[in-house]
Parts: sequence; C-alpha cells; structure tokens
Amino acid sequence: MDSPPVSPTPLIKSNETAAETNKGEGRERYSTRLAFYFSAVGSAVGFGNVWRFPSLVFKYGGGAFFIPYLFALFLVGIPLLVLEISLGQHFQLGDVGCFGKIHERARGVGLASIACGYMLVTYYSMLLAWTFNAFFASFRADNFWDQDEVSGTEAKEYFYQTIIGMDIVGDDQPDRLVGMNVFYSLLTWVVIYFSLAYGLEASVKVSYVTMGFSLVILFVFLGRSLTLEGSGNGINEYIGESNWGIFSDHPEIWSRAVSQILFSLGTVGIMTAYGSHCKRNEPAFLNSCVVALSNSMFSFISGFAVFATLGHLAYLEGLDSVADLELFHNVDRKRASLVLTACAFLLSTLYATDAGLIFLDSVDYYINFVIILVGFVKCVAAGWVYKIETQIECLGSKIVFVYITTTFGSVLLACAMWFGVGNAAAGFFGLVISYAMGIAYVGYLMSKKKQEDQTLTWSDMLFDLTMSNVMKLREDLVSSVGHIPVAWAFLIRHFIPQVLLILFFLGADATTIDEEGNEVKMFGNYRGYASPCQILGILTIVFAGFLVVSSLVFPKLYEALETVDETEIKVDENNIDEIEMEERKKVETTGSVQLSKGELA
Repeated sequence: MDSPPVSPTPLIKSNETAAETNKGEGRERYSTRLAFYFSAVGSAVGFGNVWRFPSLVFKYGGGAFFIPYLFALFLVGIPLLVLEISLGQHFQLGDVGCFGKIHERARGVGLASIACGYMLVTYYSMLLAWTFNAFFASFRADNFWDQDEVSGTEAKEYFYQTIIGMDIVGDDQPDRLVGMNVFYSLLTWVVIYFSLAYGLEASVKVSYVTMGFSLVILFVFLGRSLTLEGSGNGINEYIGESNWGIFSDHPEIWSRAVSQILFSLGTVGIMTAYGSHCKRNEPAFLNSCVVALSNSMFSFISGFAVFATLGHLAYLEGLDSVADLELFHNVDRKRASLVLTACAFLLSTLYATDAGLIFLDSVDYYINFVIILVGFVKCVAAGWVYKIETQIECLGSKIVFVYITTTFGSVLLACAMWFGVGNAAAGFFGLVISYAMGIAYVGYLMSKKKQEDQTLTWSDMLFDLTMSNVMKLREDLVSSVGHIPVAWAFLIRHFIPQVLLILFFLGADATTIDEEGNEVKMFGNYRGYASPCQILGILTIVFAGFLVVSSLVFPKLYEALETVDETEIKVDENNIDEIEMEERKKVETTGSVQLSKGELA
C-alpha cells in the first residue's frame, strides 16, 4: 500500500506574537483575526468618521444623507473592500503587485491607488499636528480655556487664528510657516515612522492602543455631549429631520456619499496591504463586512456626539438651529520608511503654513475625484481586464473590444449629454440608443463567429463575453479566501464601474455661488479659493490619471515597483526538477510516494 503523500514543510510558522513570520523568509502574518480587525478597523476609523462624516450629514440634508450613504456602503464600498482584501490575501502582495498579476498594463492602477493614499496622508497628518498643538497648548499656564466663559465663536477664532495660524493670512496665499505646527507635524511623522519601520508586529501593537483609546474617548465624548443643554436639538437635526429636496438641489450628494465610503474604508491600497498579511484561508468576505460595518457604526455614533455638541453651541449662541452655526523592492525597511516619511513630512509642510487649512480643504475636495477614479479603474482591471487574453482567444478581439467600447462609451456619451448639454432626458435616451446599437453590432459579430465555428453555443459565448473575466477572478480568489457571493462578481463588472463613472462627472458638474452671486461650477472654483489652491487639487487628479495611462501605454514602466512575493518560496522549473530528483531518491530508499510538480508547487 502506498504511504501518505509527503507534505512540504509549512512556509509560515505560528508563534504567540501579534504577527507571524518565517524568520525573515516569509511575509509577516497576523496571528489572529482580532489582530487584523484592530489594524484594519483602526486604519479605517479616524477623522473621516468624526469630522468628515458629520459635516457631510450636516451639509446634505441631515437624515436624507443616509440613503445615498447606505447605497454606497452596500453596493460599492463593501464589494470594493472585498476586492482589495481578497487580492492582497490571494497574491500576498501590495496594490502594485496585485494589479500587475491581473495584467502587466494594470500596474499603474495599483500605483495610482497608493499615490492617492500617500497624497491623502500628507494632509491628514496635519490634522493630527493641529490636534497635538491644541492639546498641549491647553496645559500652558496662560491657556485659552482658563477664561470663565468661552463662546463658540471665540473657540472657533482661537482654533483658526492661534492654532492653525490664520490670523494674518491674506488672499489664500501662505505667508509664513507656523512653527508649532511644523514641530507637531514632525512629531506625527516620527510616530508614523516607528510604526512602519519595525514591521507588522509593532504596527499591530500600536493599533491595539490607538483603536482602543479612540473607542474610550468616543464614548466619553458622547456621554459628555449628551448631557449638555441644547444637545437634543442637535441630535434632532442629525436623525430627526431630513431635507428631501437635497436630492434635486444638490445631486452631487450621491458622489459625495460614495467618495466618503471609499475614503473612510481606505480602499486606496491600504486594505490590499492588510489583506496580504492574512493567512490564505481567512474568510475575506466576512472580514470585509466586519471592517466596513464597524467603520460605519463608528461614524454613526460619532454623529451623535458631534451633533449633540453642535446643538449645545447653538444654544450658547442663542440660535434656534445648528444650521445657523459656521462650522521598494529589496530596500531595508527602516530606510524605506525613513525616506517615505521624510518626503511626506516635507510635503505636509504646505499645510503647516498660515494658509494650510485653505490648501487642505481644497485638496480634500479634489481627492474625492481621485478616490472615485481609482475605484473605477480597479473595477475595470478586476472585472474586465483579468484573463482578457483568454477571452480574446475564445471570441476574437473585435467582439471583446466592441463590447467594452459599447459599455463604457454609451455611459460617456450619456454623461456628455446630461452634464455637458444639461439635459438629463437626452442623456438617458443617448445611453439607451447608443448601447442598443452597440449590442446589436456585437450580436452580429457573434453570429458570424458562430457560423465560422459550429462548436460554439450562444450560452457559452454570452457567458464568455459578459462574465468570464470576473467569474474566473472570483474562482481564483475563492481558492484562497473562501466564499465570495456571485453577486459580488456582477457588481464589480456591471454596476460599480459604470456608477462610479457617472458619479465622477456628476460631482464635477456640481455648482456653487461665487462672491458676485453668479452660479459657477464648483470644480475649479471650490469655495472661491485662489487659483494655486484649485490647481494643486486638480493636479492630484491629473497625477493619478497619468499613472494609470502611462502604465497602460508602457507596461514595463513600473515593473521594478512590483515587489517580490516573499510569502512563497519561489521555485523555478529547474529547481522543481532538482527537488523531484531528491524526492525520487527518498522514494527509492524509504518507499515514500513521489511528489508531483503540482504538489510541490
């Protein structure tokens, strides 16, 4: 009787620390699912929940905002989060590596995603610096809060003029660096450096503290705010009142809700990195749902605390409503961390100037478009480009590319007629007619193909055309990450990219009122800020687009950025043959069963 197959030595060995590693030969792993949750949820939860989410609820109709928010969470956010975590877990690589595995011309997609996150963290770090500044300033002997009574207006002026340093800013132009903010920005980046430089285990330990402390502070903040006079009025405006007219007056509410979800969940390469440190048998779909719902629950609870406080401020000001208030590859980890954090610190000094808040607000507006753009190209890469060569072999390049052009070309035509001409009905009819004509032509090409090859069936051809790419990706991912619903595959291919494309143009079409009372496009005129602020924001979009297009045209351009998969021991064909020879010798001497190439791989 044959002896049991010989099992190769495990590549990753478990230990009792927060992260697992193979003594430097493998990729570090989360030792427990809880460690992953603390890291991922801790990354997702932040200022976006406490500051950005309540401000959007405030601006876009109170309770009415929850309709597009929940739509974005379940139909866009969670599917994209599943995609990121699953790709990282399956390929055991970061964003550039994962999308390089999808297609060599898609490396720019992963790079654009990382660039988006990098640009974002340069100004988010300044929010932490301002917080540090305000916190430590409160311990001084002459601190602002020693006054008997402080009004909301005085508190706001103190923060803007003293902490941020806007007391002498003029024409939205920076005149000076605010020394304390530069110092606290440096302190922030030093903390980030030490979190990165010492690997996964160190960052997990940091997340245990920062995430746990954040939860404690949130509930302390919530408990205190609910006891303040006027807090009930604020909460009523949070969930008790809804401005349903906001959907017609500000249709960009949909794009802002989607960008908020993607922004908060960190679907800009962050979750791919976290997923790459998970064991391959972890349930990625379940983990994604836990992270997404925990993040949204934190936002929801934060809203109560923020609106209760706003209600109290309105009460102190003698106002009836809250609405009356103004509100590298083979590089030492430590060296790489030092270079990245040092560059980010230098970039963030722009926000440490007296005009820092103006630049921050402007870039934060335009980064919404980058996030939507990155989400779009990720879905296109995963749902349309994966295994496209196999699809072309089955159907022919003409059928495949005409179908792709029909799908996205009709959406672009509809957007041009809707937002360019300003006629939504014309946009809808343009979408229907152009799509119908394109599909009719695709059907004609497929009928000719079937005549040429009688072995083809219509059902097989339709499946190959409409779902084969993304279903093959799902099949490959399921082998590593467990169950992923079929509905996920449909959303990634036929819903999310089209919706994100529309929302990109919908956001760009939003209007505002300038200082002279004229209605102008918000894109390029955000809050009437000076041209340098607008140009800086628009350049973030251009830069992300450049990375995607340059990789598409020059597929080898970013090949050097695709890190080696350290999780698996890379064995080439010659090495496999050598190992097989050794195993055969063992079989001859011990009677063990031979290891096939497939078992070794």
